[in-house]
Amino acid sequence: MEIKEVLLIILTTFIFTALFMPIVKKIAIFIGAMDIPNERKIHKVPIPRLGGIGIYGGFLLGYMLFGQHSVQMNAILIGSFIILVTGIFDDIKPVPAKYKLIGQIVGAAIIPLYGGILLKDISAFGMYLDFGIFAYPITILFIVAIINCINLIDGLDGLSSGISSIYFLTVGIIGLLLNNSNGLDVSLTFIMLGSTLGYLVHNFPPAKIFMGDSGSMFLGYIIAVIALLGFKNITLTSVIIPILLLAIPIMDTLFAILRRAINHKPLGMPDKNHFHHQLLKLNLSKRKTVLLIYLIDILFAIASIIYAVGNRILGTNIYGIIIYVMLLVLTILLIVKTNIIWNHDKKEKK
Repeated sequence: MEIKEVLLIILTTFIFTALFMPIVKKIAIFIGAMDIPNERKIHKVPIPRLGGIGIYGGFLLGYMLFGQHSVQMNAILIGSFIILVTGIFDDIKPVPAKYKLIGQIVGAAIIPLYGGILLKDISAFGMYLDFGIFAYPITILFIVAIINCINLIDGLDGLSSGISSIYFLTVGIIGLLLNNSNGLDVSLTFIMLGSTLGYLVHNFPPAKIFMGDSGSMFLGYIIAVIALLGFKNITLTSVIIPILLLAIPIMDTLFAILRRAINHKPLGMPDKNHFHHQLLKLNLSKRKTVLLIYLIDILFAIASIIYAVGNRILGTNIYGIIIYVMLLVLTILLIVKTNIIWNHDKKEKK
């Protein structure tokens, strides 16, 4: 894939999504798919949801114009549609967590069972593990986990869409540098980069529309699928790359689970103690909080690029590993400065 074609894909999906989003906004207002402020929300006025429909529209247009028909792509289309519809129902009227989980599992199961896209093994830092027959449930679990990581981080204007855009850009750059840009993973990456950036135009603080669960679940789904395709196409040369590219949402999700377990709260209960909430409590503005998380994510992205292409260009990937370790230490120190694990809302203390 040439740079001209890459730019054409990104620009086409970007323009379409950016222009389509105001129409989605009007639809959301008309049907009452609004995010109403409450004590757990940061925004002060009702904001339309369903931005995920706009992102999905850009994804479909990109596929029709630049994609190639295959069984794998059929599986992605079917599974992503199930995820999108599940999210749309929740955006219009909240759906119990167990039913959303069922929708996520069904959508995720299409990928290995019909598409044959499997996480068969992992390798990182010289270690290798073959999953054998457990590859099917592990693949489904991987997809569902990433879906929920992106869903949980979607609590601040421009946050999840920005993190997703950095992920797509990084995978695309790795594919180009490794001369492996003709795979399905890389073409999907550039399609999604344009679509997500087109949405971000309307979502960067102050947001005019939210992606809702339809968007955050779809983004998590397609991010997981691209990671799985990357393993197969050697674009993502190790499982460590997508995991560390998503270091912030993954750590935030793990801390949320730990925090709710310590405070004896249901896992599905929302709170205002996520990583971005903790930064806001340090008197950072919404925009500065988002930009700081972007910066951290970009540093992980740079480390991932160095790690992925290190052997081919530098003769070793040790430099990427060193940067990874330094970034993880710095991120953990930043987290320690907050009360992300032990804290819980004042109302919950009563």
